[in-house]
Amino acid sequence: QAELVESGGGLVQAGGSLRLSCAASGGTFSNYAMGWFRQAPGKEREFVASISWSGGVRKYADSVKGRFMLSRDNAKNTVYLQMNSLKPEDTAVYYCARSRYGNTWSEERESDYWGQGTQVTVSS
Repeated sequence: QAELVESGGGLVQAGGSLRLSCAASGGTFSNYAMGWFRQAPGKEREFVASISWSGGVRKYADSVKGRFMLSRDNAKNTVYLQMNSLKPEDTAVYYCARSRYGNTWSEERESDYWGQGTQVTVSS
């Protein structure tokens, strides 16, 4: 049984930066791809980014490419989402997720564990 705990959310002005962290426990962290999804008020949850088990392959949603960067530290069982040039439309609850597999993914159904979510609010 794995557990994912996010941290790092908060309120930031447009153009600013935040770094989200997701600490994993239970299971063998380095066996699985990790990722982030987000859900804005009144919208469905959507894919943001994922990273392969080794960290060698990353996948990003078009809306965050060039602004967000995903990394992982397998020694610390932690994945990081660096968010730069934030926009008001990035406002959402951000969820860390673990894939059932080792490769990058973007479909919710391929996730087997989720964190509780962390709020990111970007003011204009």
